[in-house]
Amino acid sequence: MNNESKLNTVKGSPLTNQSITKVSPSVSFLNKKKWKEAGLFTLFVGPVLLAFILIVLIPFFTGIYYAFTDWNGVTGSVKWVGLDNFKYLFTEDKQFQASFILTTKYTVVAIILTNLIGFGLALLVAQKLKTKNVLRTVFFMPNLIGGLILGFIWQFIFVKGFASIGTLTGIPLFELAWLGDAKSAFWGIVIVSVWQGAGYIMIIYIAALQNVPQELIEAARIDGANRFQVLRHITMPLVAPAVTICLFLTTASSFKVFDANLSLTNGGPFKSTEMLALNIYTEAFVNNRYGIGEAKALIFFIVVAAITVLQVTISKKREVES
Repeated sequence: MNNESKLNTVKGSPLTNQSITKVSPSVSFLNKKKWKEAGLFTLFVGPVLLAFILIVLIPFFTGIYYAFTDWNGVTGSVKWVGLDNFKYLFTEDKQFQASFILTTKYTVVAIILTNLIGFGLALLVAQKLKTKNVLRTVFFMPNLIGGLILGFIWQFIFVKGFASIGTLTGIPLFELAWLGDAKSAFWGIVIVSVWQGAGYIMIIYIAALQNVPQELIEAARIDGANRFQVLRHITMPLVAPAVTICLFLTTASSFKVFDANLSLTNGGPFKSTEMLALNIYTEAFVNNRYGIGEAKALIFFIVVAAITVLQVTISKKREVES
């Protein structure tokens, strides 16, 4: 029997036909499973993806387009001006430059203070205290209050509360015109922002501290290490991922500060405390220069994105080294 006859015999054998019959339903089942998974994916992810496209992507790219126009945000007349808006910002708009410098200064101070205080609070409530749950709640509560409401509450404290305490006690700190002077108003915004954000950062650090193996700490103390040495050489390297997250969150939120700035000082006195987000809002919606406002927002986005990517990259390298 030649090879062709053998092949025909094998093809026509009952075993081969049965195998083909068995394979076909399995292929059909796999196709149905894939379609089912695709349908479930579309069902759960589709609405979110659609909302993301409508709320984030389309306005984002539309804003980029308007950054190169002279649109005032009201009329239907839109004229393409190219890079004229950006030239104006870097050569003539002194307030934008001052707001950028002030926002950078505020961001550096707020990042340092928020993380230091948040980490300190986490170390405190991570101890074996009877009231640690109550303290965690108290420290976290300011984060639950809306930014505008919180700003107006602190505005009353700075203007009325501190003035009353200063009158009764004569302490110079409480007699300051906290929101009437550029320097003290700046620190007033810092105090409110740190007071609100430290509790949230504390929660992240608490989660990281709870994952530090107690065996390492006990072994270090047996070897004679003091609290500071344990903190520096054991605790800090092990909570490095949490530090990366907290630095990212505080960097982004500090650069974008708006509600505290608006409710406390509204940029005053004489725009000396006008942060970049408030400057963009005023330009676009108060001065009705939407094109220039979008140009500022685009520059703001690029700078913040570059800084946060750089910060995360450096922090990740330090995690590996530690």
